[in-house]
This record gives sequence, C-alpha cells and structure tokens, in this order.
Amino acid sequence: MNAQAMPMRRARAFLTVFLKEVKENLRDRRTLMSALFTGPLLGPIMFVFIINASINRQFEKADKPMPVPVIGAAVAPNLVDALKAGGIVPLPAVADPEKAVRDQDADVVVRIAPGYADGWRKGEPVQVELIYDSSRQDADPAVQRVGKLVEGYARQQGAMRLVARGLSPGTAWPVVVAKRDQASAQARGVLMFSMLPYFLVFSMFMGGMYLSIDLTAGERERQSLEPLFANPVPRWKILAGKLAAICAFSALSLLICLVAFAVVGQFIPAEKLGMELDLGLHFGANVLLLMLPMVLLLAALQSMVAAFAKSYREAQTYLSLLMFVPIIPSMMLAFMQLKAQAWMYAVPLLGQHLGIMRLLRGDGLDGQQLAMCLAGSFGAALLAVLVTALLYRSEKLAISA
Repeated sequence: MNAQAMPMRRARAFLTVFLKEVKENLRDRRTLMSALFTGPLLGPIMFVFIINASINRQFEKADKPMPVPVIGAAVAPNLVDALKAGGIVPLPAVADPEKAVRDQDADVVVRIAPGYADGWRKGEPVQVELIYDSSRQDADPAVQRVGKLVEGYARQQGAMRLVARGLSPGTAWPVVVAKRDQASAQARGVLMFSMLPYFLVFSMFMGGMYLSIDLTAGERERQSLEPLFANPVPRWKILAGKLAAICAFSALSLLICLVAFAVVGQFIPAEKLGMELDLGLHFGANVLLLMLPMVLLLAALQSMVAAFAKSYREAQTYLSLLMFVPIIPSMMLAFMQLKAQAWMYAVPLLGQHLGIMRLLRGDGLDGQQLAMCLAGSFGAALLAVLVTALLYRSEKLAISA
C-alpha cells in the first residue's frame, strides 16, 4: 500500500506546484498580455502589415504612371515617346539631379547626353544616364522599370539598324540566354518568410519570460521562495512543477502564433509575386513537433538565468539579453548562405530553423533530419534542466539579500 502511495504523492506534489503557478499567473495581466498577446499576435500582425505595404508600393510603382525628370528630352524625342508608352511621365529637367536623388525628391533621373542627336545620326553609341541611389530599396522598382524601357528601346533600334544594312538582327546576339527557374511557387515564398522561425521562437520566449522571472527571481524578491523550499517536498519536484507551468504558457503562445500566421497569411497577396504560401494545419503540426524540445530548453534556460538574479528587474535585464540568442541562426544563414549539412539539424535553434525552411519550401523533413533535430534539442534541454536543478539545490537561491 505504501509502495503504491509513493508515486501518487510525488505526482500530487508536482501537480500542486504546477496548478498553483498557473492559477496565480493567470491572474497576472502583465503575464497574460506578454504570453498570449504581445509575443504571438503582435509579431504576425506587424509582419503581414509590412509585407503588404511593401508589395502594394512596388506594384503601384510598376503599374501606375510614374513621373520621372528627364534632362535633354528635346534631343531624343523618339526615346521620350518610348518612355511615355511604357507609362513614364517625363518631368522638366532638374538643375541638380544628384541632389534631387539624394534628397529623395526623385527616385530616378534620366539624363540624355547633349551629343545624342549627332551620335545617333552617325550610327555611333549614345549615352543615357540613370541617376539613382542604390541604398534606397523603395526606389528599386522605379529604376528597374525605367532601365528596362531604355534597354528595350535600344535593342529595338539596334535591330532596325541591322535590318537597314541587310543584316539579320540575330547577328548582334549570337548567344541567347534561356533562364529555367527550378524554384516552385511554394519555394519562392521562403524569400518572404525567412524570418518566420525567429518569430516563432520569439513568441515562445515571450510566453514564458515573465512567468519564469516571477517564479524564481520574483518569489526570491518577495521572500516566498524560502517557505516553499521549507516544505517536505524534494526540490526537483518544485522545479518540475515550475518548468511545467512555464512550458504550458510557452507552448500556448507558440500555438497562438502559428494560428495567427495561418490566418494573417491569407491576406498576403503572394500570388501577385508568383509565390504560394501554405501555413495551414499540416505546416503547424510539423512545426509544433519540431519546437517541442525548444519549449523545454527555453523554459530551463530562462529559469536558470533568472535564478542568478536577486530581483525581478535584474532578471528581466538578463533575460532581455538572452532574447537576442534565437536570432543568431536566422542571421547566420541569411548572411553566410551556408549549405545545410546533416549535422546542423542536431544543433538547437539552427536545426529548427532549417526544418521550418524545408517545410515552407514544401520539401518536408525525412526521418533522419527529424530525429537529429529532436535528439539534439532534447539533449540540450535535458542538460539545461540538470544545471537548473543543481541551482535549485543551493540554499543561496532562497536568500533574497
């Protein structure tokens, strides 16, 4: 009878701590706002708003008539007519085109060389300058649009010159480049959602951040941790209950974030860019599986870092610095353009990033990649839990001063 009662008592102690922490933090509006609203909802909404604004602005510049200052329009009326046919509205010349571009008064300025007419009559190459600022990404559609029109006019006139001389236009282009894009419509969507893994990890981090601070540094500051440790309950049970509460909030935050992305993703006009997005049930279920060990790992790391702080504010400072760690894989893959290797899937955060990217591309994960991702992250999570358990065994943890 006693042997059967022991496991039940252990489970009862764990559930008592777990339910106590969950109920107390459900009453804390700050925890609820950060865990269930700020992290998982604000990110997707802002992300979609920025993407939509960027796409709409690009298409406005690509489709609508676009005013462009033209210097020397009088010496190249045919070129100006070609620009007009392409939707360009020539504006009067500006005195200082370089300054106009730098001051963002114009996205691009066309300057036609003064000797354009003479060179054209002699059949010599003539110069047309496009003055723009490459550091302004919002000006790229305008520059590309004007550049394509000028280049198209140049090819057309070049072909006409060859025909006038009895030559085939193909003489000037002995090699024709045929581009064959191997990216599927779904794979092109990865370009738009390359930061999605960071948003998901960030939502998990925010979901458990304030709870982990309150359950460790907060109780330490309120001097309620020492009476809790004085109970005849092993420290690891107390830690297990607290970690379970943090994991519950983190997992719920992740789930809300995935649902939010699935909903707001419907409002992104991906088809206009030739892209396809699939953020539905299949994608969400696979991401949840990949992120399960990260839920435990982040909860243990947050509790570990908060255990070193003697006050709530100090722990908040430490965890705010820890928040930058999840962005490292995204930045590393974005700037270094590394080719995914098998061992990378076993690295926490990096493996999740690579896995989510494969899911976005529609490639899926094979058994080996999934196993390495889960094993590596669960191993790191277990190590973090053991280190945190050692900190909980220290009597200094309960001392607030």
